Amino acid sequence: MLKRGADAKFMPGVWVFAGGVVDPEDRDAAGSPPDGLDHDEWAHMICGARELVEEGGVSVEAAGLRAWSRWITPLPVPKRFDTRFYVARAPAHARPEPDLVEMDEVRWIGPAEALRAAEADELDISFPTIRNLEELVEFPDADAVLAAAEQRTVEPILPKVVGDRDSFEVLLPGQPGYPED
Repeated sequence: MLKRGADAKFMPGVWVFAGGVVDPEDRDAAGSPPDGLDHDEWAHMICGARELVEEGGVSVEAAGLRAWSRWITPLPVPKRFDTRFYVARAPAHARPEPDLVEMDEVRWIGPAEALRAAEADELDISFPTIRNLEELVEFPDADAVLAAAEQRTVEPILPKVVGDRDSFEVLLPGQPGYPED
């Protein structure tokens, strides 16, 4: 996980997985996607691999990424994102390094430890990342995560905010009270 810089315009100081905006170069590089992938998904995977090396100094092949989840920012949030999360096996003996531009710190940290640190207010982690960590903690190792990703159907998750400014809750699809409009 990487800690966003204190001066970042979006989520300063928050611990995240590497990622960013799909650049035109990512779309150009996505020319002919591997079988089973559409051009857009392949461009996102290329972007994910690029961002991981740029922000955290860890190099993985885009083809080694496996889709895990996709989160869309709720409507009331002024700056919205459609974020894809991928899993991959890091190369043996990889030594992550923050870029010191977008990211100030980096940690190899397991899902259980990250959740414990977030609960203890030692790490500030966003809601979608917490939810991904809660899923990942259920797997005994990376092999099990990658095997699960191979079987997974990723549907966009659009949380909805219910209530008003003074009293609200964030609901996920399938939860009681989730508006189906």
